Amino acid sequence: MSNPTRGPGVSASASSATDSLLTVRSIDLLKSRDGPNRREHHTETYIHDKLIIRRGQTFQMWIDLSRPFNPKSDRLQMEFRLDYTYLNIRGIRVTVPLVDELEDDRWEMKIVEQKDTKIRLSVNTPASASIGQYKICVVTYSPKGGLIYPYSKNNDFYLLFNPWCEDDSVYLDNEAERREYVLNNMGRIYYGTEQQIGTRTWNFAQFEQDILEASLFVLEKGRVSVTAWGDPVNVCRIISALVNSNDDRGVLEGKWSESFEGGTAPTAWSGSGDILRQYYKSSGAPVKYAQCWVYAGVTNSVLRCLGIPTRCVTNFNSAHDADLSLTTDIYIDENLEVIKERTQDSVWNFHVWNESWMTRPDLPVGHGGWQVVDSTPQEPSQGFYRCGPSSVFAVRNGLVNLKYDTPFVFAEVNSDKIFWQRKADGSFSQVSVETNSIGQSISTKAVGSDMRTDITHLYKYPEGSEEERIAVETASRFGSKPMVYPFPTANDVTVEINMEGAGPRIGTDAKLTLILKNKSSVQRSTTLLCEVLVIYYTGVMKTSLKKERVSVILKPQEVKSIPWILQYREYMNQLVGQGALLLTVTGRVNQTKQILATQFNFRMRTPDLIITPVGEAVIGKELTVKISFQNPLQQVLKNVLFRIEGLGMQSVRKITYGDVEKLATVTLMEKFVPTSSGPQKLLASMDCRQLTQVHGVADIVVKQQ
Repeated sequence: MSNPTRGPGVSASASSATDSLLTVRSIDLLKSRDGPNRREHHTETYIHDKLIIRRGQTFQMWIDLSRPFNPKSDRLQMEFRLDYTYLNIRGIRVTVPLVDELEDDRWEMKIVEQKDTKIRLSVNTPASASIGQYKICVVTYSPKGGLIYPYSKNNDFYLLFNPWCEDDSVYLDNEAERREYVLNNMGRIYYGTEQQIGTRTWNFAQFEQDILEASLFVLEKGRVSVTAWGDPVNVCRIISALVNSNDDRGVLEGKWSESFEGGTAPTAWSGSGDILRQYYKSSGAPVKYAQCWVYAGVTNSVLRCLGIPTRCVTNFNSAHDADLSLTTDIYIDENLEVIKERTQDSVWNFHVWNESWMTRPDLPVGHGGWQVVDSTPQEPSQGFYRCGPSSVFAVRNGLVNLKYDTPFVFAEVNSDKIFWQRKADGSFSQVSVETNSIGQSISTKAVGSDMRTDITHLYKYPEGSEEERIAVETASRFGSKPMVYPFPTANDVTVEINMEGAGPRIGTDAKLTLILKNKSSVQRSTTLLCEVLVIYYTGVMKTSLKKERVSVILKPQEVKSIPWILQYREYMNQLVGQGALLLTVTGRVNQTKQILATQFNFRMRTPDLIITPVGEAVIGKELTVKISFQNPLQQVLKNVLFRIEGLGMQSVRKITYGDVEKLATVTLMEKFVPTSSGPQKLLASMDCRQLTQVHGVADIVVKQQ
């Protein structure tokens, strides 16, 4: 905007005391955390000294002028500027005119109060406005000319998405869900296996100091026009790409090996705050290291911080379809052993991604609502490692032709697992299929409580139902391989693997049961090949621990249970990461040549850190907390590091402990000074190469003095 010297249509000869030059002395954005703007816009919990508001909703501000404003002869307008703050690139300019009455979905302002030289303005923002950090300048016109009150960093404000506004594309009409998916800074992330679901509390920290700046810094690195920042579809796609560092030096560097030297083990993180602050303050150096739940935790933090309702979701037995066949393919040889070099698809014990809530005007009607957003780098999407947003409704119905990345998500939750056997001529034929093993116990934290909610029904119809089979058949038309069902052989013998209770604890023997059923009226016999592998939780094999053959004779209609044991000494020096193991059982029924094939994921459970407050928690008073842990292994834990966060702290407290002797108990007594009242959480995790995934949480109610 050029600097005006005189308002349009103003006579040069006009002169009076009230028509003297009109200038702006100061601007008051009423930006205090306990002020009306922050309260009405649900942003009072952000630890920030600037105004933070949500789009599609008016906010108030005072302007102090050099003399009383004369509506008959004076004019006033504002200009808001949205630039790339960190990349120093020009963005867009928005003119905000002064009007008599505000209209929805417009940049406008209205005088609602006048006190001598001060006027209070009600400023309206459109529900589709681009989010980000805006700068303000004010232009005044009077008969004596016009002046610009220039931009000042002190008057910058932040505009966010608004789930409370019906016209916003992220509008969520349930207040309890808004409190959970936007305002809750603590959440739960689920891990483990379908039968051994573990829980860890995560500090999203979206309101902590520097997190808003860090989130916008990540958004800017997408180098997409700021005009695209008004669409949550675009924003989620950008964040999905930028939370991983695979092709754009994003926030987190992933690592799925055994050593995490030079960084922090993924299992040691318990929150997003330190990760985002480290990335922001280093001007974009990727933080080491992450795996899926860390990517999801950080994505959740960024999107909630920007105002998009978002939650973490865990899918157990999650398929990674590497060849776009929309099936999970396992290849076995003539001796019924898995051909590991050919089997490219994998089944993750669990995989964590995000869901964000929004309308989808770019898709057919009915596909709005929860959208899958996944920042874990698995397969490229339009040239970058990102995934989504993909409509959960489209996934449920097998509509894999709808963007973005719906085929990949569908395969993760509802692909059939097909076993292919090599024939004498080197070709492969389908010999067995599991239609209900992929995508189990899809979980997220319940609204308003720490309970787990199973949302599998949102992703697929009941297993085996006609609707579910139609969805699979609909999706398979877009796959790279044909589906050939049913199989020509008799299938009257079944094999499954069972585990009692929550499963074995690390340091003890693992005990499972093979259950064979003969559904026929004649005797059946088979020899089972049982192989147990140490795997990363992603399904990638590290090593084979044990292989054995078991001969079984089944009488007519007989059900036989066969114990299977893996001793501690057999795995004690071999486990990685999550303590994950995979038992594969294959066999051929001698009488019918039916192929038996199944796989079972399980893990060796780790102990918790026990956190106990000593005495009452009161604002401003020192609180002692006891943290205890027992080493379950017959070996020394080397270089143990404890990490503690939560309870209103703005950074992680790290405690270097040293070595922990075999079977020894550790007790820490730590002191904290609570700064906020009400229900709080204190999180702790242990970082140690010999024993991972050790963490704990305490719920602490902080009282007022």
